[in-house]
Amino acid sequence: MVKVKICGITNLEDAFAAITCGADAIGFLVGQVHPSRSVFISAEVARGIAAKLPPFCSTVLVTHLSRPAAIMQAARVARVTTIQLHGETEPDEAETIRRRLPNVKVYKAVHVLDERALAEARRFLGKVDGIVLDTAVKETGQVGGTGQPHDWRISRRIVQSVKLPVILAGGLNPGNVRQAIRLVRPYAVDVNSGVSTPDGTKDIRKLRLFIERAKIVGKHARAGS
Repeated sequence: MVKVKICGITNLEDAFAAITCGADAIGFLVGQVHPSRSVFISAEVARGIAAKLPPFCSTVLVTHLSRPAAIMQAARVARVTTIQLHGETEPDEAETIRRRLPNVKVYKAVHVLDERALAEARRFLGKVDGIVLDTAVKETGQVGGTGQPHDWRISRRIVQSVKLPVILAGGLNPGNVRQAIRLVRPYAVDVNSGVSTPDGTKDIRKLRLFIERAKIVGKHARAGS
């Protein structure tokens, strides 16, 4: 069954709502560098939310920070189980983080602008635990949280060519998540703005619908039907 991560969590109520609806992971945006429409919080706030969550839910630090020292410090403060790198971290730097924080999974975001994303994803083979395929907008400098999908045909080729779990992100919502999963066949899907209200909190109806649709179609896709 396809896993689901709900990103952009800013408060405990939204975190519990996501978990209750069936989310496998929740993401905290910490360490903003690039322009973003999303709401970022401090590592301390993320830690306060994560500390109150039930077992068996993965907590993810999603960050624009690039340098290993700053990333590891934020992860230690937040006490998360996973780090999702959206900055300019190089493969060897990602491997350093992974080695120095052996109990934390490290994912690297690859922004699918064109077919060069395939080569970029391959650069991180053996260096990280997973790849996140997201959308970037050159004109605004946004590296995620754009609300825009990218070319899923390229994403599918990446899923087929890299021996790593691939998480599909970028412009997903309850209306298109089934189509995206059927085409790309990702390990997981990741959503933020597609289930959010204008103030950045979560829309419970959209949250529930997104997770239900992702889980049902993901089960069938994995079975090959």
